[in-house]
Amino acid sequence: MRVLVVEDHLELAESVARVLRREGMAIDVVHDGAAALERAELTSYDVVVLDRDLPGIHGDEVCDRLISRGVPSRVLMLTASGTLADRVEGLSLGADDYLAKPFAYAELVARIRALARRAQPPVPPVLTNGDLRLDSGQRIATRAGLRLALTPKELAVLEYLLAARGRVVSSEELLERVWDEAADPFTTTVKATINRLRAKLGDPPLIETVPRSGYRI
Repeated sequence: MRVLVVEDHLELAESVARVLRREGMAIDVVHDGAAALERAELTSYDVVVLDRDLPGIHGDEVCDRLISRGVPSRVLMLTASGTLADRVEGLSLGADDYLAKPFAYAELVARIRALARRAQPPVPPVLTNGDLRLDSGQRIATRAGLRLALTPKELAVLEYLLAARGRVVSSEELLERVWDEAADPFTTTVKATINRLRAKLGDPPLIETVPRSGYRI
């Protein structure tokens, strides 16, 4: 999934990004409200993790503008204040969820995944195709009951292809949804990742290449 982290505390922002990337998510990071609004216009994010107390354009206003513009991203608001009144106010602004600082990273990951599952169409927490099974929450993939030794990026590609339910997914779409803004659009990293994934999945082959179109399971 593609996630935008909006947090003005640089150390916290990078720490959150590291944790989420280890979970196989594609993460972009900005540090103020203006940059968040600009990025959300250019990229379709599944979830926006939004610090409420931003400098410049306040997080409340960022949330309001995202909703008024019809941005489909789910918004998880972070705040240093965890009072009931603050939580109610944050949710009333249109945020989909609210998490008070300090928070456990495991809870943050779980809340982001829960928000992503509300996307249309909803993606089930366990994806299957024949004897292939992927548990998105546990980040475990098995085939014929045997666990596959996949890297976070390989697991994310497999998850995206399974969630597509047989739809052909282009290399460009995989690059946008599974990699972050640092990815080179002219790189062969998608093809290389697909090749490694095929080797680890074994026979019979599951990932089909559709000439001049992309890949599908």
